[in-house]
Amino acid sequence: MEAFNRLDIIAWENEFHFPHYRLASGNMRILNKPGEQDVERIRTNLTARGWHHSGWDRRNIVHASESKVHVDTQFTRYRADGTAIASYESLYVLTYEDGRWGIKMRSSFAP
Repeated sequence: MEAFNRLDIIAWENEFHFPHYRLASGNMRILNKPGEQDVERIRTNLTARGWHHSGWDRRNIVHASESKVHVDTQFTRYRADGTAIASYESLYVLTYEDGRWGIKMRSSFAP
């Protein structure tokens, strides 16, 4: 979340495993490798809604094995004055690959 709030795409993508999948707004987006996200598009979409930063409301492990974890999450997007824009439920799937844990898939109700 810290990297996302800085819009540091390189650091944020360092938390992913590729291919990386995001299901939101009825669309499945597949990132095949780092660098395929457009930081300016992300920034424009967020700031158009008044976004300043996001924060976790919860992160609960609901299923786990030695190589995969399902995490029930909720996050909130905030304005600079700390007022909430909206909160979104999501499910993250983390996998253990190549000696490290990373986010393989996100399914979110965020736009």
